[in-house]
Amino acid sequence: MAQLHALHVSVGILGISGGSLLLLVNGYASSAERDLIPHTALGILLLIVAALVAYAGIQHCLSARARLFSSLCLTVSALWCGSGLVYILAGQRVLSRAELRWSLVPGLAAFTLALFIIGVVALTGKKAALFLTSVGISLACAHQIAGLSAAGFGQTATAANYLFVCLVCVYFGFGRLLSTVSNGKVVPPGTGLKKKAEQKTEQSQGCTDAVSVGLVMNLLSASVLACPLLGVVPKLSVGHVPWLWTAAVFQLGMCIVFYRAMDTLAATFYGFTALLKFAEGYSALLSFYSIQPFSPVPFPAVFSVLFFILALFSCQKSLLEGLYQLFFTAYCIAIAAQPQGFSQGGTQGVQAAIFVASAAMLIITTFNMVSSTMIPTGQGLFKALVTRVQSLTLRVHNKELHAPHLGYSKYADAEVLGHACNVLAAFAITATIGDRNPLTVLVLPWVVAAGGVLQLLCGSVAFSRGKTFESTVFILYGVMWTVWGLTRYGGLYGETRSFNLAVGIISFMLFNGLVTAAALFLSIAWFVYALTFQLILISFLLDAVGALPHGYDIAVTIIFGLISFYCFLAHIFNSTFQSPQIPLGKPIVKLSGVGGGADICPHVPARKATSVHQIAEIMKNGGICGMPTDTVYVLVAACNRPDAVVKAYKVKKQAQDRPMSLWISSIKQLEPVRHLLSPLLLDFMEAAWPSSISMVIPRGPWMDTFGLGEAAKHIGTPQSIAIRNPDCSVATHLMNLVGPIAVTSANPTGEADTTHHNQVYAKLGDKVDGVLCDGPSPENIASTVVDCTKIETGQIGFFRVGLIPKSKVLQIFEEVQKRHKHGQTNAAFEEEGEDSTAESGRGSQNSTPSTVTPEQSPVLRHSS
Repeated sequence: MAQLHALHVSVGILGISGGSLLLLVNGYASSAERDLIPHTALGILLLIVAALVAYAGIQHCLSARARLFSSLCLTVSALWCGSGLVYILAGQRVLSRAELRWSLVPGLAAFTLALFIIGVVALTGKKAALFLTSVGISLACAHQIAGLSAAGFGQTATAANYLFVCLVCVYFGFGRLLSTVSNGKVVPPGTGLKKKAEQKTEQSQGCTDAVSVGLVMNLLSASVLACPLLGVVPKLSVGHVPWLWTAAVFQLGMCIVFYRAMDTLAATFYGFTALLKFAEGYSALLSFYSIQPFSPVPFPAVFSVLFFILALFSCQKSLLEGLYQLFFTAYCIAIAAQPQGFSQGGTQGVQAAIFVASAAMLIITTFNMVSSTMIPTGQGLFKALVTRVQSLTLRVHNKELHAPHLGYSKYADAEVLGHACNVLAAFAITATIGDRNPLTVLVLPWVVAAGGVLQLLCGSVAFSRGKTFESTVFILYGVMWTVWGLTRYGGLYGETRSFNLAVGIISFMLFNGLVTAAALFLSIAWFVYALTFQLILISFLLDAVGALPHGYDIAVTIIFGLISFYCFLAHIFNSTFQSPQIPLGKPIVKLSGVGGGADICPHVPARKATSVHQIAEIMKNGGICGMPTDTVYVLVAACNRPDAVVKAYKVKKQAQDRPMSLWISSIKQLEPVRHLLSPLLLDFMEAAWPSSISMVIPRGPWMDTFGLGEAAKHIGTPQSIAIRNPDCSVATHLMNLVGPIAVTSANPTGEADTTHHNQVYAKLGDKVDGVLCDGPSPENIASTVVDCTKIETGQIGFFRVGLIPKSKVLQIFEEVQKRHKHGQTNAAFEEEGEDSTAESGRGSQNSTPSTVTPEQSPVLRHSS
């Protein structure tokens, strides 16, 4: 992992050096009359380098290491992505040379300030390479702005700064690469890995790297919109679209990162700001067609309410963050007050304030990221206020504990943002176009970007959480909003009515009918939610065939928007407070059976000793639990609780030809019965365990010592049983507490293996009494099952070749045989006074391995 981390650092640093080399060569060799690299080619090359640098930054962002480095990589990537797109527009003659200057200046100004802040913070954190790189690129951007006015001075100074950055990055990047290749034996000065203590300090800061990148994107869009107000550029134009949409795309990326970090509030905020930037870019794009956009009042007014509610709940993270989000509430109010789009003085004035606030937040966030002395942000004030209110109880947020849904659960719940998207899309289409061009009215970006693109993202996140219904709803509605928005408000609809369009809407109605029926089993709120959307689809259908009653579409969209707002408010409130709860209603139709219970068994993190003790107590009291292993998840019961073994057998719906197996924590747990087992078998166990090897051995009276009683019939077959000592510290610790356990795979017979702790509950329902949670399984392959029933004849076979290769098992067995052939038995299992040489003679024959097919096997055939 450390080598992979160092490799990503090298990729990021060398990517920055490559981009710097490209720009310095172009700067030194170009003149006012002729550019060395054509604008289109330069833009494409910058996009390629930006993608490489962004990859390195995202990898660090997800691995929670090298925080400031991740912020630097993503910031530089956004700089070159935006400027590359502007150069492509200039190369394609969309922008003139004068317009190129107006287009580059706002973005370069924002990144000059952002990189300078990152560089100063890196200096305070004693990160020399990051300081030199950040400040060097910042100065290059500043000189590039100067060069747009005075080409002679600016181009040379810009190239000189990029030369400096290139040399620093080449030294540091190749130094890290050399250190990785030599396994740390050759480490140039200043390129070594940080100490573990420093890494732990960074990891404890939360997802601040994504916060800083999101703030830089807010700084970028604010700079673009505020520059016309300050007279830096004449007006908002098509050349500013790349900057605004680059900021939007990067903020969508940060939205996903925050979902992975289980931070629903931050993910929702940056989803909202990404929507604003898409709309701002769309408004600037219309200027290319000489269209003056018109923003209807209802939508920005509703958006300001959503921002205000989000700001209130964000105060639980820090008071400063809540206050910062209030600036965007004021921004939406300014849009509603001046409905001519984003080119008015009021909206641009608020963006100037957002520019200053974003710069201040960037300083505070990055400084707190690297410094042990924290700038106070008002953390804990919300909690202190709520604790004084007896009727309110805050919900405890623990990233290791998730609601048991099928899926990998790498993401937080996306319902808050998903419902907000439907609120925005619904209220956007309440605007009447009248005689205006559909492109003129700012409905298209809100319907397509908010109701479509962002809701598709929410559906993908819900799918990763295993929420199949929610995922289906968001994806279906997202597709519908996108299709309808492009058709009606994208100029494709016109004045014509189409039977083909009506047929498509009918298909959506059929799908939504199934969704509405499924919502009966979830909650009243979801049922009403799906039902009212069906009314919107009916309005779409009536409009497509030219039979829409006056005011019907506005009425049903307002109703759906209000219901979506209620769901938005309920989810954000219920995710913050444990009590009271805003009701969503119980299922209208209930199903009994698996998963039908209201109570959820304990889902506790396997990495905590207290959790293992909690599960052990449950098992000692006769409970059955899900547990991670060195392969897949399993269902376990204590052997000394026969009632629990029988319960596990029935819950699993175990097939008679697939019996349960016996697991032990170490071979020492066989101490009471060692005299009943073959010394060669014991020696083979000692050599092969702990591992992902299950051994099928003859059944015998020795099993009575484990307290199985009548439940012993469920372990193995009348002739043999499968026994295993897993290579898993959690399982070993649990068995040390409860003794040997009966084990079966944690899925109904015939289904796929369970590879995540949430799948245990999802597949077996509330009949499981507890689950040890450890995320995805380390391996998706089951154990290797070895036939040891004839081991005394010197033969072993294979019922199944799993994680451990057959050759490895045979190698271990041959080594054990050689030791027995020379009289070297396992000293730990020698009887006192027993002739070890005579005992060892039992297994001295040459090995003749055999392979047994599962159909021939009388024993367990799908143990884990």
